[in-house]
Amino acid sequence: MADKSQICSIWLGSETGILKGVSLTKKQAFNFCEMSCLSRDQEVCVMAWGDPHESEVLLGSVNGTVKTFSTDKGIFTATRECGDPSQGRFTGLAVTDSSMITCVESGLLKVWKEGSTETVEVNVGNGICRMRQNPSQRHRVATGGKENPLKVWDLERPDKPIFTAKNVAHDWLDMRVPVWVRDIGFIPDSDKIVTCTGHHQVRVYDPSTPQRRPVLEAQFGEYPLTALSLPASQGTVVVGNTHGELAMLDLRKGLVRGCLKGLAGAVRGLQCHPSLPLVASCGLDRFLRVHSLEDRSLQHKVYLKSRLNCVLLSSRELESSSADLSGDVEEVKAEEDVDEVWDTMETVTEKAKKRAVQKDEATVTGKKKRKLVKK
Repeated sequence: MADKSQICSIWLGSETGILKGVSLTKKQAFNFCEMSCLSRDQEVCVMAWGDPHESEVLLGSVNGTVKTFSTDKGIFTATRECGDPSQGRFTGLAVTDSSMITCVESGLLKVWKEGSTETVEVNVGNGICRMRQNPSQRHRVATGGKENPLKVWDLERPDKPIFTAKNVAHDWLDMRVPVWVRDIGFIPDSDKIVTCTGHHQVRVYDPSTPQRRPVLEAQFGEYPLTALSLPASQGTVVVGNTHGELAMLDLRKGLVRGCLKGLAGAVRGLQCHPSLPLVASCGLDRFLRVHSLEDRSLQHKVYLKSRLNCVLLSSRELESSSADLSGDVEEVKAEEDVDEVWDTMETVTEKAKKRAVQKDEATVTGKKKRKLVKK
């Protein structure tokens, strides 16, 4: 399995607990798991790189275990019990130089120190939907969820958050605006943080200023936003929602720059490449899609047979690899023929349906009249 895992540049976690690797260069996809012991409680919730060299992938499962997969060897090398399933599924997973950070829906954040059984526990509040690590300051994380506002924590001093967002002012009916943070991102080379909400809002916060409310707020669509990611080129953010809509938003003006088309189900995983103008997305329609952020065109489309929860991109070139592959492989099928059939079908509107029904009724009435005349 090592020769297969070494050529994979995109990793995905599925509802069935299977780790899937995709090689865009070879146009192949592989399953890395033990098929004999698969179960629903092994569903992959979160994924993260285990080291800076990207030789390990960490997978957080519904049953509270964190598995370590070696991309060099192509096998799972370790399994660690890191949570109680009764406290909810994992909402975040990250690593620092000497420890691992986990967070669950109940709000229990734990820091697991390497080589020690002792853990640092922090209660970040109930209803957590996402925990994200600051890439430039790895000892800092941000949390947020349903009726749990954005908070930034310094794990070296975890007694209280160093920043807590304040809810926006009441709406035009003077009613409180509900809080529902779905995903978080740290804007590079600044202290600003961007969030997306379950009420289709994108907000930018600046903890370096005294203002605790958003410094920018924008809206996209009419459906809950589920994921966001920041491209390598600054000034924009990519967001996805529950109806399979992807869009690029300008973080300076709060305007929609353009939409990325082709999705057919809720977006669950979304990640921009660290250096290339590419974004990978996955979700309920079982497809991995890679879009270009320059012309918003669909570059790759891979059918992976299972509902997908999360995606992890390698920092290297996605389509360049000198490794050779031997043995049986699973070929990737894009299923373009199916899409062409749907694209060529005529859209039936409600008015067209009514006209068709009226035409059928008129035809039946005419036949009855002709029968009566003959009699």
